[in-house]
Amino acid sequence: MTDNEYLQAILKSQDLADDSVELKDLTERRKDVEALLRSAFPDSSPTIRYGGSKAKGTLVKESYDLDIVCYFPHDDTKAGETLEDIYNNVALALETDYAVERKRSALRLRDKDLVDFHIDVVPGRFTDDSKTDCFLYQENGEKCRLKTNLQVHIDTVRDSSVLDAIRLLKLWKVRKALDVKQFVFELLIIGLLSDRKNTSLADQLIHVWMELRELDSPPKVEDPANPCGNDLMPLLDAVWNELGSVASSTLSTIDNDGWEAVFGNVDTGADKRAAVKVAVASVATRTRPWCG
Repeated sequence: MTDNEYLQAILKSQDLADDSVELKDLTERRKDVEALLRSAFPDSSPTIRYGGSKAKGTLVKESYDLDIVCYFPHDDTKAGETLEDIYNNVALALETDYAVERKRSALRLRDKDLVDFHIDVVPGRFTDDSKTDCFLYQENGEKCRLKTNLQVHIDTVRDSSVLDAIRLLKLWKVRKALDVKQFVFELLIIGLLSDRKNTSLADQLIHVWMELRELDSPPKVEDPANPCGNDLMPLLDAVWNELGSVASSTLSTIDNDGWEAVFGNVDTGADKRAAVKVAVASVATRTRPWCG
């Protein structure tokens, strides 16, 4: 098996079919959430749709969170006069059936026993009748609102021509417990691979890790939906040294022990436990540059 055949097999093992138990559960939960929100706001007509990895095509089995956006018309005040009101009112509506963790702009759903459903609900309000750009409330943020555009985010990633590399690097990020916001990470990968879309998957991954290792500071990434009003660089600056350190150790691992030491054996059922052991060991022993 060549390196690229191996990497494609790893990707295949991370697929979730539409009829898989995990996606069926998410789909049913999404229906429940939508019904609850429409019942809570009977005089409004929110747009409720998928966002996140399912919409972008970057879903992997080990990290399959689902974003559900709930955007209200720009002139609708029944759900709340302000963005903060909308955020709080949607949270209160969800709390009738779920335990809700309030994040910066999203609401994380768990059951009453705190079992995680892998679902974030993102409330917002469209900026105008076109229902394209949207304002989100930012709890405890420097600015109380953020302008964004879900479809622009989806299109940027989905049409990047490097989805396989993004999925594998997302798997790497999850297994290494790297605390970098996924969309920022995706934009970084797209930029680093802008002139390497036609190279092999193995070459793409090696190139990204080499850039992470060798660049003293991160290349500029911009929110394609709001390049001037949403500065993403602080999110990347905060983790740059760690990304470089872990990328360096990953390249050394491949040189010394091959690709399977990074991603584990191909998951064919019997090999699954071995792959998990590799993932756990890589997290437990990863370089921590902040430690003495």
